[in-house]
Amino acid sequence: MEYRGTTVQVCGLWPFGTGSTTPMVGVPMGRHLYTGATVCFDPISWYVRAKLINTPSLWIQSEPAMGKSTAVRRMVLGLAAQGVTPLILGDLKPDYAQLVAALGGQVLRVGPGLNQINPLDVGPWRQVRDTVTDPKEQEQLHAEVVSRRLHAVAAQATLVRGAPVTSDEVTVLGAALRYLTDRETGQQPVLSDVVQVLEDAPEQVRWVTLWRAEEELPRYRAETENLRRTLRALLYGPLGALLEGPTSFTIDLSTTALCIDISGINEADQLLTAATLVSAWSVGFGHVEAAHRLADLGLAPQRSFLTVLDEMWRALRVGHGLVDRVDALTRLNRSKGTGTAFVTHSLADLEALPHSEDRAKARGFADRCAVLMVGACSEQELDAVARVRPLSAAERREVLSWSAPPSWAAGEADQVHPGRGNFLIKVGSRPGIPVHLEPTDIEKRLGNTDFRWDMR
Repeated sequence: MEYRGTTVQVCGLWPFGTGSTTPMVGVPMGRHLYTGATVCFDPISWYVRAKLINTPSLWIQSEPAMGKSTAVRRMVLGLAAQGVTPLILGDLKPDYAQLVAALGGQVLRVGPGLNQINPLDVGPWRQVRDTVTDPKEQEQLHAEVVSRRLHAVAAQATLVRGAPVTSDEVTVLGAALRYLTDRETGQQPVLSDVVQVLEDAPEQVRWVTLWRAEEELPRYRAETENLRRTLRALLYGPLGALLEGPTSFTIDLSTTALCIDISGINEADQLLTAATLVSAWSVGFGHVEAAHRLADLGLAPQRSFLTVLDEMWRALRVGHGLVDRVDALTRLNRSKGTGTAFVTHSLADLEALPHSEDRAKARGFADRCAVLMVGACSEQELDAVARVRPLSAAERREVLSWSAPPSWAAGEADQVHPGRGNFLIKVGSRPGIPVHLEPTDIEKRLGNTDFRWDMR
């Protein structure tokens, strides 16, 4: 804001006698809407350096085309300059591929006719396993690999079935994956290997069903019929071409940034989109955990990561029970050296889940985030936000004012929505920080999702 006055009136205001209380640690996000002071923010800097939050996690939301992706791209750009590796595990539009490419990072395209992902791929764990000599560490590592593969396969089975796998099925599936992991020597197992083990029914797998004897094999087959049918549907159905076989690319976490671009998938194909997102999260987070373990063993440098999970609700809404599986796949707490940014249009996206227990668990994603960054949204949406973070009357009025439509003047090339780029950074019960982000020309060029309209 600018004010004009005579030297008599404003002489006492210069130099300014009071400083700003906005944080100066982190990526420069923009200007404070009232004081004009620079506001710096990113979840990793506020956790590691400023000690302002208790976990490096962010929930960011606003109406469409109001600057969410621009804000996240600014954090990606700033953190990459600080040595943090941004991971965009499922870029749907794409919003981040051009920026990652400009940073010299790794852009991997996944979809029909492109790269495929093996849900059982857990990254460079074999390298870690071959290095570990302590029997207890080896046992722990083995259990982690089996657990991550179990959650990945169970999530895909939940998607295909449209309902959660039962506890008995999880037990059998875990036994089969343990059997495969015990015998893994070269290439990592794939989905067809799991199906084959369940069909062959070795004693180690039959044992968990209590039907161990050969004459009890028909009882085993009867109990596992639904699970085997689901996995065959996963293997030979519309998802098989994407998920069956080894991962057709190599993830390099020493890169500047990583983007898994899934924009080649038709948006109307919700099942394939959800399955690809879940697989990308599984592979990406598996590589992160392996990278940290290699660093602990002195085999690789210690690295920090920012994972960006955009439009998570598109996966959650496909199948009942998927929330638990996604939570298990994506939960990397502060001890893992990883920050997380959840990006969505609205908390109502989570409320749209068909089952009450899924809705309650999905709200936990926002509840557990240390920082809530809210852009322009409706009054109904602010009611939902207030159930996650308390909002004062002044904060509500501020955010609601950003939703006001622009003037009716037509044909003005530089006219933008008055609330675009405005966000309220909210931490606990602290007063929110209203900030305006104005992207640079390069940022606009690298994040222009309206390029097809501009070509006109």
